Amino acid sequence: MANLDSNPYYQAALEYAKTHDLNALETGKHILDGENLFLNICDSAMKTPQQARLEVHDRYIDVQIPLSKDETFGVKARSECTQPDGEMNTEKDILFYNDPVEETVTVKAGEIIVFEPHQAHAPLIGEGTIRKAIFKVKA
Repeated sequence: MANLDSNPYYQAALEYAKTHDLNALETGKHILDGENLFLNICDSAMKTPQQARLEVHDRYIDVQIPLSKDETFGVKARSECTQPDGEMNTEKDILFYNDPVEETVTVKAGEIIVFEPHQAHAPLIGEGTIRKAIFKVKA
């Protein structure tokens, strides 16, 4: 487990979130520091807990901020996930699991939630659509 306080890219992501109006950014990918730190602004359809899929990343820490409304996430320790859906997609740095979402946490609009490589998460649980910011921080 990485120490986030000593990760300069994590610190840069927090600073960027504090000093920029994320709602005003264009949808899409914003490069902040090459492959070390980038930001995705997304407008996404939300899902039921049964539709949401647990995912993990090897190279990046996810710093997620719901912008338009609250968002619920499924959460599970990666070590407890037992049903991988294929192999890690190394190009996209993502592996999905077919494990059911059993535990959730709700994040209010504007609040930050962080998922490190040892944590599986199932984003986008809720109704309707959501605008959100996802910082991808080199682990």
